[in-house]
Amino acid sequence: MENNLLKDLNQAQKNAVEYCQGPQLVVAGAGSGKTRVLTYKIAYLISKGIKPYRIMALTFTNKASNEMKERIDKLLGYEASRNLWMGTFHSIFGKILRLEADKIGFDRNYTIFDATDSLNLIKSIIKELNINDEIYKPKSVAARISSAKNELWTADGYAQNNDFLILDAKENREHFHHIYSKYAQRCKSSNVMDFDDLLLYTNILFKANPDVLNVYRQRFDYILVDEYQDTNYSQYLIIKKLSKMHRKLCVVGDDAQSIYSFRGAKIQNILNFKNDYPDYKLYKLEQNYRSTQNIVNAANSLIQKNKNQIEKKLFSKNNQGSKIKIEKTYTDGLEGMGVAENISRLLLDNHYTASDCAILYRTNAQSRIMEDALRKFNIPYKVFGSLSFFQRKEIKDVVAYIRFTVNQKDSEAFRRIVNYPSRKIGTTSVNKIFQFSENSNIPIWEILKYPHKYNVGLNAGIQSKLRGFANLIESFIENINNYNASEFLVDLVNKSGIQHELFNDKTPEGVNRYENLQELFNAVQNFCDQRKALVQEHSIIDYLENIALLTDLENEEENENKDKVSLMTIHFAKGLEFKNVFVVGVEENLFPNAMSIASAKELEEERRLFYVAMTRAMENLFVFYSISRFRFGSLQSMRPSRFIREINEDFVDCSAEEDTQQLNYNNEKRNINFVSESKTQYKNLDKKTVEKPSKVPNTKFVSLDKANMKNANFINISEYKIGMQVAHNSFGKGEVLEIIEDGNNSKIIVNFDTGGEKTLLLKFAKLLIL
Repeated sequence: MENNLLKDLNQAQKNAVEYCQGPQLVVAGAGSGKTRVLTYKIAYLISKGIKPYRIMALTFTNKASNEMKERIDKLLGYEASRNLWMGTFHSIFGKILRLEADKIGFDRNYTIFDATDSLNLIKSIIKELNINDEIYKPKSVAARISSAKNELWTADGYAQNNDFLILDAKENREHFHHIYSKYAQRCKSSNVMDFDDLLLYTNILFKANPDVLNVYRQRFDYILVDEYQDTNYSQYLIIKKLSKMHRKLCVVGDDAQSIYSFRGAKIQNILNFKNDYPDYKLYKLEQNYRSTQNIVNAANSLIQKNKNQIEKKLFSKNNQGSKIKIEKTYTDGLEGMGVAENISRLLLDNHYTASDCAILYRTNAQSRIMEDALRKFNIPYKVFGSLSFFQRKEIKDVVAYIRFTVNQKDSEAFRRIVNYPSRKIGTTSVNKIFQFSENSNIPIWEILKYPHKYNVGLNAGIQSKLRGFANLIESFIENINNYNASEFLVDLVNKSGIQHELFNDKTPEGVNRYENLQELFNAVQNFCDQRKALVQEHSIIDYLENIALLTDLENEEENENKDKVSLMTIHFAKGLEFKNVFVVGVEENLFPNAMSIASAKELEEERRLFYVAMTRAMENLFVFYSISRFRFGSLQSMRPSRFIREINEDFVDCSAEEDTQQLNYNNEKRNINFVSESKTQYKNLDKKTVEKPSKVPNTKFVSLDKANMKNANFINISEYKIGMQVAHNSFGKGEVLEIIEDGNNSKIIVNFDTGGEKTLLLKFAKLLIL
């Protein structure tokens, strides 16, 4: 049975499966068959006579545990593996806590709070304590409580720690420990645990009850852990306690794919395994079954730059494949068009389907440009791990303000914004307004302007707040015809308080939402620039109509087509694979992000993140960077990421238009014109401190041989010729058909590949001469 069971494994996998005598670390490189080894190891143990109920297997997702269970059932049959203790950390330890609940002061029928339940409780506690929810934002408080629990700090322990209290006082959150204490008390009295409690209380249970710990130590002969590099301190400690007796522990992971420190994951858990278990055996799975040789070799050359890692070198027996394609574009808009053009070519020329392609980015905000470009090329797509750009809450909130400003009869927009940001206008008051409006046939807007005039049943305080809200909307209405769309948006988000609300939320989700708001600024500014060049209206009403058309198109595509290009962050892509992968926005201060550059530890995690992106690709890998990007409402110059030049040049193919002046690839064999920036400058790049990207003024891009930008007000019309190839940030590439000289109002007619024939006002056109 054993030999037959292991016949499909390679030698390294077989060795890892067969060792069962003590602690074992299996370092499983990307695409090396990690899940296969875990699955076969469990099946192997059962085939050797180990009872399934004496095996604990811990995973991070239900999907992973279900997949492994199904594979084991196929190998051995359902009955053979029926009592296996396999599941996520939370489900397995929740099961133990359910059995031992009375020992930690809970009933066995305790319930579990999800994230929404926890947040609602925190909101009510902040209100009860009469604490300013502008300073103590519920989501930030929830994140801090979660972080404390993952480090095994109970509410009492936190409150007694002077270092925490001093730090909280410095950071203007001296009441945090009161909220945490109240939250813990309320959960306990309600017989409720949140997800972090399932791990915290397991540690408390084992520490306070050595006899209970001993029962479970004796029960499990073998403990197996998936994705060990993603474990936090709480999980690490539980595993260490449980495995102490039999010491038959198998952890599988890849330090090179440790990318979740923001969730509390500690890469030191896997790096220090050898210190925790000095008699351990190390097994390396280094054969990559997913990717071509060039992709694997390129990824190896990148990740070897990290100092803190377990040495390994992946190899592939697949075909050599194409080299990594490095694509430089001049604006982020052209980056999106370049990606869409490459995907279109793959679909037409190489018989790939849309679902064979994925676009990966560092932040969710980057999806907008990709979405715009794919729509222009009529390529279906789906955004994973997040809503498409205009469906995200913070964007819909801003759009609802615009909608209500334009149309005061839009009752759904009113309902969405009347208490956002918080004005202390509750649901009860809003419902009264709707009910009164319906019964009296008086428009909601009329009630808002004159709340004291109508007997709606609202107190004086609410009436005053409604009048203040109406004044705000009236100020926006006055500006509809005075401001262009970009100016209007800036005014709206500042006066409404949305900018302040999002900026002050420093949780990872809050930072993401603020980035999305900044990307909306970029989108509106780009819309204005485009419309000005076409001598078209560009008010906020025009932009609102533009959004409506985009979202309607998205809904149609969602219903009609299942074969779509995948868009997602690299974090979301971990564990997935695609035949064609496009990694975009690979620029300094974006990837790696600006906050990580000053920290060697965080920079290494950014490099691991890029490694994860590269190793998602099976056949073709494209890496895009742009030398200018709309950020915070203006066009800013960018530099290619250090990660690009860290890839061994033997595995890289620069595009035909790539002059590589910023890349330091000096290989004459390629017959490409390598110019400009010196090696010394690039060697010193890592030593530079974080710098704010410089702003590029209203620009006009000129020919590559000049390689500089001129102010749009000083265009020499003689630079443009009929038949010349040009590119535009929104319309893509095209050919100049006609030039109409008229001084400051000179126009240029261009036939764009995707946008058709356009007449542009030259001073606003911002064309790149190719």
